[in-house]
Amino acid sequence: MASEFQRRKVVGVFRAMDVDGDGRLTEADFQALARRWMAVAGPVDPQRLACLMTGWWTVLQSASDADGDDAITIDEVLHVVEGLGDRADAVFGTADAMFEAIDLDGDGLISRSEYGALIETWNGTPTATDEVFPRLDLDGDGHLTREEFRTHWTEFWAGDNPNAPGTYVFGALAE
Repeated sequence: MASEFQRRKVVGVFRAMDVDGDGRLTEADFQALARRWMAVAGPVDPQRLACLMTGWWTVLQSASDADGDDAITIDEVLHVVEGLGDRADAVFGTADAMFEAIDLDGDGLISRSEYGALIETWNGTPTATDEVFPRLDLDGDGHLTREEFRTHWTEFWAGDNPNAPGTYVFGALAE
């Protein structure tokens, strides 16, 4: 069973993805997420980003839509999250795909501005990230490497430590 802290983390991400606010994720929500990403794609192939984002719908649906209603509730997502600690390969795979989406200039690093674009795109609204990025940039060099991002992504999705830097990979937690 997911801890209250894990639930709090995942609920924030779930709400950002639930475009119509009906408490269920559907293919339409993932298509809206893809459109938001395509709008900020920069030199990254926007169709590739769209395929990445909409592809997550298929993966999440097959892993969590227990009742087969073509919609995913927060409880169904949390059921999947509970097992991610034993699935490092799946967590790393999504971390790498997300890293590629965020690295808008293709230099192999995530800058402060690219991280800001991630959060704003994910949330669909302007979001302050000035206080969060330094928590993730552990060595203070102004960017995140793929390995740093993998670590933070894993801390978010498979971790239960409120003090872990990865807790903030999607920005500050909602109260």
